[in-house]
Amino acid sequence: MKKFDPLKHELVPKHTLLSDKEKEELFTRYKINSIVDLPRISKTDAAIKHLNAKQGDIIKIVRRSRSAGEAVYYRGI
Repeated sequence: MKKFDPLKHELVPKHTLLSDKEKEELFTRYKINSIVDLPRISKTDAAIKHLNAKQGDIIKIVRRSRSAGEAVYYRGI
């Protein structure tokens, strides 16, 4: 029997880890002072386990949207 892979499910949006440069651009663009200003995501979340994210990292989530085409969200660890 095959093991279920949540990353391949159609309802799971794309999750990517931001680089340090992308983090700085995000902070500047949205006038964010610190990672604590972002909503949180658990580093044990099944959708990001493969990213090996650590405390202080930021995850970019791209979801499909009927009205906007795609919507981008950011979460801190």
